Amino acid sequence: MHLKESILHNIKSNQDPFPHWELNKPLSDGMIKELNEVKISDAPRAFDGTRAADNGGGDLDGKLRVFLEKDNYERLPNGMELIQDLRDKEVIQSIENYIQKDLTNSYIRVEYIADRKGFWLKPHLDIKEKLMTMMLFINTFNESENLGTDFYDLNMKLVKTIPYRHNTGYFFASGNNTWHGLEKKEIKIERRCMQINYVTFPTSWPING
Repeated sequence: MHLKESILHNIKSNQDPFPHWELNKPLSDGMIKELNEVKISDAPRAFDGTRAADNGGGDLDGKLRVFLEKDNYERLPNGMELIQDLRDKEVIQSIENYIQKDLTNSYIRVEYIADRKGFWLKPHLDIKEKLMTMMLFINTFNESENLGTDFYDLNMKLVKTIPYRHNTGYFFASGNNTWHGLEKKEIKIERRCMQINYVTFPTSWPING
């Protein structure tokens, strides 16, 4: 219920360098604990500026994140509460009003993410199949707030960094100007976060399921 309440009642709207919306306290204590404790491999790896590591060895993807799917949802009950919130009619209507996109017949994708020392993301646009991108942060290791997502203008000038602040987040609609990434910065221990998307391709969680 925390995500629903945050979306409906605790949003800050921004327009620079592109429309985006910041969330405060979107995660319950149980969800924070689950995101913090879900096991994600800490095997040594090289990073190439992409989350999927397409250019650095295709096996890296599964080590960087865990997707909430039908084969593991019983072990991630708090994630399923998020799915319920994301299927809520009020939530869907609110997000549609913000991002000006129709979410009918879309699907929900949820990723538990652990970014570690050396990780970075080059400026990029999300694929068009992502109707909405939401990133939720937990900062249980007192990492620098500068580790939040970097937003760029069309000239690839860094305009804004969303603070990596505990139990906060943001969302935006994919578009031709929503350039974002993560500059090369020091991650001392771990940068835990959760990425949530409404997408057009099938996942385990249809919006009308």
